[in-house]
Amino acid sequence: MTAPSITLTRLDVQRLERLIDSLDETLPGVIALQTELDRADTVVGHDEVPADVVTMNSRVHCREEGSGKDYHLTLVYPKDANADEGKVSILAPVGSALLGLKVGQHIDWPAPGGKTLKLTLLEVESQPANGGAFPE
Repeated sequence: MTAPSITLTRLDVQRLERLIDSLDETLPGVIALQTELDRADTVVGHDEVPADVVTMNSRVHCREEGSGKDYHLTLVYPKDANADEGKVSILAPVGSALLGLKVGQHIDWPAPGGKTLKLTLLEVESQPANGGAFPE
């Protein structure tokens, strides 16, 4: 699994650590999220995060390289997840993998049936951390 360098905001880290503390730490989604938080290269203030980095509540445009299919996804907290609206939980494998990515980076993650998919981040369409809105 490819693990590119990532940047997180202090506010996201604080809120996600609270989320982890409220859940069963042995759940796969919780373990994956904690791994992402632990490997962050850079943690910045919400007003310092580059506009091309995925933060919580960011809407992104990405492409699955194998199929060429494009996705428009919003990274959300579990209570706001809604697959029909493209709202992906931070606890989903693709959700925790997207957190902190920069445009142009890609992630590999296991898919059902043992396949590995490669997802490339093409654009951060909106980023609340940079725009001043901080929904939890």
